[in-house]
Amino acid sequence: MYFLTIFLIFMLGTCIGSFLNVVIYRFNTGMTLGGRSFCMTCNRKLAWYELVPVFSFLSLGGKCRTCKTSISRQYPLVEIATGLIFSMLVSRFSEFLPHTGVFLSHLLYHMFMWSLLIVIAVYDFRHKIIPNRLMYIFILVALCALFVSAQGTIVPSPSSLLAGIAIPLPFAAIWYLSRGKWMGFGDVKLMSGLGFYLGLSQGIAAVMLSFWLGAVVGILLIFFRKSKYGMKSEIPFGPFLIVGALIAFMWNIGLFELAKVFIFK
Repeated sequence: MYFLTIFLIFMLGTCIGSFLNVVIYRFNTGMTLGGRSFCMTCNRKLAWYELVPVFSFLSLGGKCRTCKTSISRQYPLVEIATGLIFSMLVSRFSEFLPHTGVFLSHLLYHMFMWSLLIVIAVYDFRHKIIPNRLMYIFILVALCALFVSAQGTIVPSPSSLLAGIAIPLPFAAIWYLSRGKWMGFGDVKLMSGLGFYLGLSQGIAAVMLSFWLGAVVGILLIFFRKSKYGMKSEIPFGPFLIVGALIAFMWNIGLFELAKVFIFK
C-alpha cells in the first residue's frame, strides 16, 4: 500500500509538473494559463496523446510531430522532478499515514509550496529573475502557515517568525552595499520565504548548502569551460537556494546537523 501510494503520487506529480511547465513558459508573456497546449514553433494544437507527461516526449523522440522542431528537455525534467519531490514528500510525512486527514493536509500544503519553488527555480534559471508575484505568494503562504496546525490556529514560536527576517538580513545589506552587483534582491526575498517555510535552523542550513553547491558548480564551470565565469551573470543563485532548501527539508537537516559535519570526535 505504501509503495502504491508513492507511485500514484509520483504520477500525479508528473501531471502537475506538466502544468508547471505551462506556467513557466507562459508567465509574463501575456498568454493565459488556460486553453490547449500548442507547439511554440508551428502553433499546432497538441493532441491528448502528445501531452502525456514524460512518455509523450520519449515517444515523439523529443521533437514536434509536425514541424520536427526539438522539444525542450525542460518538459520531461520538470515533470520527473515534480514527481520525485512529491514522492519524497510522502516519505517525509509517512509517520502521519495512519491519520489520513493530517497526512493529506501536510501533503497538499507542501506540494503547493514545492510547486511554487519549482516554478521559481526554473523561471529564474531561464530568465535570471525571480517573479515578484510568485515570490510574494510563497512568502505570504509560508507566513500564514506558521499560525495554523492540525488542531487549529496557534501562536508561532519567536524563532519561526524571526527566521524570515534574520536569515535574509545580512544578504539584504550585501545587496544594498553592492547596489545589486553581488546579489539580487530577488534572492534576498527568496531567503525570507524559505526562512518562514523552513524555520531558523533549517533555513540557515539551506542557505549554507546553497553557497556550497554554488561554489562547487562555479569551480566545475571554470575548470571545464576554461573561461571567466560570473555566478550572477551566467547562473542565478535562486536555483541553488531552492536545491539547498530541498536537501535541508527532505533530510531534516538543521544547523546543528550541519555543524556535526565539522566536528570530529
